[in-house]
Amino acid sequence: MRRNSFANQLTALALISGAGGLLAGCEESGLSPVSRSVAPIPPQTIAAMEAMGSSKSAPILIRAYKKEAELEIWKKKPDGRYAHLKTFPMCRWSGQLGPKLREGDRQVPEGFYSITPARMNPRSAYYLSFDVGYPNAFDHANGRTGGSIMVHGACSSAGCFSMTDGQIAEIYAIAREAFAGGQRAIQMQSYPFRMTVENLAKYRLDPNIGFWKQLKEGADNFEVTKQEVAVGVCNKHYVFNAVPADGSHLDPLGPCPALKQNEEVQKEVVAKQQRDEAKIAELAAQGVRPVRTVYADGGQHPDFAWQARYASRPEALAQGPVDVAIEDVKQQKKGKAGAAAKLAASKATLVTAAADDAGKESSRPAEAAKAAEAEPESKPLYASLISRFWGGSASETQPVNPGVAPAAALEAATGTATVPVPPKRNAPPPVAAQPRDANVKPQNSVAAPATVKPQAALESFVEPAKTVALLRAGGPSAAPEPQ
Repeated sequence: MRRNSFANQLTALALISGAGGLLAGCEESGLSPVSRSVAPIPPQTIAAMEAMGSSKSAPILIRAYKKEAELEIWKKKPDGRYAHLKTFPMCRWSGQLGPKLREGDRQVPEGFYSITPARMNPRSAYYLSFDVGYPNAFDHANGRTGGSIMVHGACSSAGCFSMTDGQIAEIYAIAREAFAGGQRAIQMQSYPFRMTVENLAKYRLDPNIGFWKQLKEGADNFEVTKQEVAVGVCNKHYVFNAVPADGSHLDPLGPCPALKQNEEVQKEVVAKQQRDEAKIAELAAQGVRPVRTVYADGGQHPDFAWQARYASRPEALAQGPVDVAIEDVKQQKKGKAGAAAKLAASKATLVTAAADDAGKESSRPAEAAKAAEAEPESKPLYASLISRFWGGSASETQPVNPGVAPAAALEAATGTATVPVPPKRNAPPPVAAQPRDANVKPQNSVAAPATVKPQAALESFVEPAKTVALLRAGGPSAAPEPQ
């Protein structure tokens, strides 16, 4: 009987786990015991708070980085500034670098969010959890959909920040005590990666770079002040540490009014931005190639590589991220201009040489002219030019039509036209442009010519579903999890 009872309990647990995997996004089922939510903060973490002059009841701030798969807890000190308390490696996150756009895209959101006491869930199906507050005003203004984006345990993500059960227990306890101490909302800053000049140089041509620069402005404000950033939205853009000068309210969909900001803070922020931009330009000049990093479906911190098979979609983790080079349009145009200049110089040299030879032929004495008439088999002018510039005799080069003028022969040899050039006859018809795949969305932020292979490779990674299919090289794909 005991064996049967134990087996029944295992079966029930398995069913509960299976049900959790079928939840929409990271929504909760209310099946976990509430006792987990009252676990104390570990003593070593309390000691770290006290060492920085803070306490368990002081406010906190959270910063998350998808690429590095890390979540940071910052603690407020008596001077009002925040200091780094602890970094938790992330067990799992899903999707790609870039913001969440719609429900079901498996994207972990990026932006500035607010966690309130009402968003804490002690009865989570994923051990413990709290809702980050997606979508915010910026997301709503830009038409982004979805919801129930959590920080939770279980190492399984369908758009959430997934930690281990032990980690979420500690993070939950830290947040709980901050709320108990009077904090009304916890700011969570979610980034695609750490906003370093190295990362920004690497991703300077990514289609999301315009949005990421907005996030960097918020990050710079925090780095300068080490205080919670006041976040507003107008004209579908983030604004930081700013309020309307006329005392009105910001309209997320309306134009931004004249803004009032702390001049000293903004002076420091602008100075930091200028230093960073100069360093990014320097790294680009040193040869840091722009790329876009593509994932089969998100990633996890290297600390958890040993247990990747226990995480959601382990086959996606096994493939790892792929850096796809993005052709720098400016460098490409510069290279084409240089090649065109070299070709033009070559043409000028050939034309000058032809004119010189023609002058020499016309200045020969009459005796030489008569001798030339007596030798009808001598080489024509264009044949001597070919021999002069490419070496060997005319017979060693490609056949030349004797009825073609010298200028046309130069054109055939160089692949370009001299001046003037008669119209070509019997020219082959132009090759029809190949139709684009109707299912592939254009990358508006990277205006590379259609003939650039790296850009074409990039476009194949636009949709996550196509990314997975491509990286798996035709292998079977896992059934999508609803969100």
